[in-house]
Amino acid sequence: MELRQLKYFVTVARTRNFSQAARELYMTQGTLSQQIKQLEDEMGTQLFERDSRNVRLTETGEEMLPLAQDTLNAALLCRNRIKDLRGALTGTLDVGTTHSFSGLMVDAVKNFLKQNPGVKVHLYCGTAAELLEMLRERKLDLAIAFKPVKEYEDIESEVLFRTSLSVVMRDGHPLAEKEDISLQELEKHGIVLPGAGLQARRTFDNFVGLDTRKLNVHIEVNDPDLIMDIVQGTNLVTMLSPLAAYYRKNLVAVPLEGGSYSMTGCIHSLRDGYHKRSSQVLVNMIRESAQIERLCKNLEM
Repeated sequence: MELRQLKYFVTVARTRNFSQAARELYMTQGTLSQQIKQLEDEMGTQLFERDSRNVRLTETGEEMLPLAQDTLNAALLCRNRIKDLRGALTGTLDVGTTHSFSGLMVDAVKNFLKQNPGVKVHLYCGTAAELLEMLRERKLDLAIAFKPVKEYEDIESEVLFRTSLSVVMRDGHPLAEKEDISLQELEKHGIVLPGAGLQARRTFDNFVGLDTRKLNVHIEVNDPDLIMDIVQGTNLVTMLSPLAAYYRKNLVAVPLEGGSYSMTGCIHSLRDGYHKRSSQVLVNMIRESAQIERLCKNLEM
């Protein structure tokens, strides 16, 4: 039995599809099927039930899956620790970020790569829910995102900063010069509503007593970058973290009145995962970033 065969087995078990698993593993479906057959022959039992439409784990396969995953995790832990013991930062670092944090991450990663050229960084962008699921599947070493509403027992979240949801608009908008904006004032202006699933939308919807039927919603968008593009080119406003507006030209973020729209930016990692030295160095760079210091006038540390 080889580690690569266990990886193939776990991938097929997760996807329940040989074609999809083969694409993820960058190999042909025929080669993958042959490797799984060799593993089954070595184990002396069938691991999958196959027909023209479905792939299912057998009872033996169900028993083997967590053991195989534990073995792969232990092998990865061993490799990472040995690399760290060699002193110089090398290997790969898989980092996830939401769109709201993308500007901050570009600065931090750029500085990190200058000082640590031996590390290859894989940077993924997605929603907080997508990134946390990737973290739980050990596809990421850490994720930078707002604290989710749902708590995960296997994920620890270290606070990076706290802020409140803001009204974001183009510079020169009638609301741009205000110190804060009430819900009543917001009702008078056209709105780009963040789509369901975005942290800004969940924060907005959770506000006590909010009646969104009074809002003049022109469009609902589930991509923060597209929201920013629309706001920059129109007289519409939206509700996002001020961090999203900070890295865009000609955009202004004004806090919503009341301060009940609390959002907490966090660095997320697995509780039982091995924290690579490279990830710890990157986290320190994010915390020490001059960008964070300049944001302090708008964000609570």
